[in-house]
Amino acid sequence: MLARLLGSVEYGIYAGAVAMVTIVSVYSPLGSPFTLIRHVSSCHQEFPFYWGNVLVTIATLGSVFIGILVSVVPRLAHSCSWQLVLCVAVGDCFCGQLVDASSRVFQAFEKMWITAFLNSSTNLLRSIMAALMLWRLHHVTAWQWATVTLAISFLGCCLSLTLVTLKCGKPALSLRLLRNRLGEGSMFALSSSSTGISNNVDKAMLGHYGMNAANGIYTMAYRVVDICTTPITSIHAAAFPTFFRKGLGGISSTTEFALRILRRTGPIALAFAGAMALAAPIIPRLVGPSFDQSVLALRLLCILPVFRSLQLSAGDALTGSGFLRLRLSVQITAAMFNFGINVYLIPRYGWVGAAWSSLATDGLLGVSNWLVLLAVGMQVSELQSTGT
Repeated sequence: MLARLLGSVEYGIYAGAVAMVTIVSVYSPLGSPFTLIRHVSSCHQEFPFYWGNVLVTIATLGSVFIGILVSVVPRLAHSCSWQLVLCVAVGDCFCGQLVDASSRVFQAFEKMWITAFLNSSTNLLRSIMAALMLWRLHHVTAWQWATVTLAISFLGCCLSLTLVTLKCGKPALSLRLLRNRLGEGSMFALSSSSTGISNNVDKAMLGHYGMNAANGIYTMAYRVVDICTTPITSIHAAAFPTFFRKGLGGISSTTEFALRILRRTGPIALAFAGAMALAAPIIPRLVGPSFDQSVLALRLLCILPVFRSLQLSAGDALTGSGFLRLRLSVQITAAMFNFGINVYLIPRYGWVGAAWSSLATDGLLGVSNWLVLLAVGMQVSELQSTGT
């Protein structure tokens, strides 16, 4: 509905702005929601202090990043006005991060139905609004849609904070705890940001080079891939606290659990890959003829859910067993590789170059995570067998 409402050019402008903001917005909480999951999932009494630190971090850093993005992004992508960037930045750096952090709270308490509700409510409201605007207005600009999404994000933020207060309690601030967990949270933030860079730098660069129609075509296909990856990421979201508990038994325990997860997500990923390849011609019929090339884009990208099931299973096993730094090093290497080849491919081949870059990066990350996990497991086993 959004693609039909905006058209390929305006959709590309909006996608470019969102991509640039998303790369930065992940640092607003500085990894504090993941720190909350790690520690509160095993000790619920510590929730008020970790939750208070999450709120303070997002309020402080989110405000800083909003100012930076409004100043910098319009200079990098001239088609993005500062008004558009402001709406997207406030919605993502502040409101969106608070909604995400609230969903992580219920993830830590393993109340996944509330996590699912919070994650879906904002998107449901956006879908309803997109349908109404398509029915009444037929076409809007990227900025007009951004103002609507900001209002919806604010409503979702208020709902999320209210639910956390009612179900889990009020926050409390502990500056000492905030300082002590700063390093750990920064590791989680770097891990999330490296994934975000790999997923969004191509769209940001297409926007930077003014390839707005190409960005719309590519983002449309990428959005379908994201939708089809949702069952896989949802399984991992539900299993994430368990990885930390399995980590108490060592890396062999988390590896075994990762294989159990992969046996479930792997077939799902393969099924969706085949479905996307077969159903790709439906896209122009749904969103309009300006997205004809999204058919080829989707067929190029359809294998991505398989790669992501590999990288998530091994990556979560590394994180749960205390080897977050190793996972982070692999992700940073993949992000640098992605940026480097996009610098070469996008100016020459447009969205086709971005698609090949995504395939190479996600494939590399999936294989590398498993190689690192197995190598660390072998090293730990050798050390244990020698008694060192």
